[in-house]
Amino acid sequence: MIRVQVPLPGRAYDVWVGARAAERLADVLPEGVRRVALVTQAGVPDLVALDRPVVRCEVGDGERHKTLATVEELCRAFARGGLTRGDCVVAVGGGLVTDVGGFAAASYHRGIAVVHVPTTLLGMIDAAIGGKTGVNLPEGKNLVGAYWQPAAVLCDTELLSALPPREWRSGCGEMAKYHFLTGDDLMALPLDERIARCVEIKASIVVDDEREAEGRALLNYGHTLAHALETAGRYDLRHGEAVGIGLVYAAEVAHRLGRIDAARVEEHRAVVASYDLPRSLPVGTDPDELITLMGRDKKALGAVTFVLDGPRGLEIVRGVERGELAAALEALR
Repeated sequence: MIRVQVPLPGRAYDVWVGARAAERLADVLPEGVRRVALVTQAGVPDLVALDRPVVRCEVGDGERHKTLATVEELCRAFARGGLTRGDCVVAVGGGLVTDVGGFAAASYHRGIAVVHVPTTLLGMIDAAIGGKTGVNLPEGKNLVGAYWQPAAVLCDTELLSALPPREWRSGCGEMAKYHFLTGDDLMALPLDERIARCVEIKASIVVDDEREAEGRALLNYGHTLAHALETAGRYDLRHGEAVGIGLVYAAEVAHRLGRIDAARVEEHRAVVASYDLPRSLPVGTDPDELITLMGRDKKALGAVTFVLDGPRGLEIVRGVERGELAAALEALR
């Protein structure tokens, strides 16, 4: 078992990575918890038995359920189940579950404890780590939410053995992003160490910039186009697949701005390909629509904002011209 600490001042917590990590749940619940609200989905197995009352709350499958209405339903279920300020939410599932479960925990009684038990690769290396919770609006992804750090995260790698191939690739999109954040050859590591290393990378960035004043935005590398593709809602793309396309797109934009050379763009394509991720736009994309949606991205401050590669590594770049954005989209057809 590998233990990675997220050492936030006054809110430090452990991430446990390894086979049967979920069995530690009873041990990581905060002291004094009398009731647990288990937020999960149909088909997710009951991983452990708890020696206290459990209120089971199921959320629907798919991004259409990542809404304020779902958070309201959860909070009402917490109230009906008698949860108090001293109780705990346990979110067991993929990124959607930890996002909505964490946001509901942050909102109920103005904040109760939450423990995440991610069941997907994407959840283990990204969604469940770092305290960002939230839901979508029709106008864009993750536009409403809160920063709410968990009490613990349990990454049980045995759960990944039954993960469908596309869900595995979805996690690989975030893993490819970490490659460009650090240059690490993550694929050379055993699975447990690979996941733990991704957690370490994210934790180091979160500790330096918990609320995304600047540095934490680097974790959005590849996400500007990815979120636009997801918001458009017409393309059969998992999140990590959209991120793979977004990583190549960000490289194309950086190349057109003179920040990187053509060889670095090809390196992006090669790394994304090595994770078995798409590198081209889906058929039928509307460039004008995608550029408009990119302008609504949550890190945009009055202009289209990107995380782009360059001579000093990844940096935030604001005010990219529409013509450059359109040309880079054309390169991905």
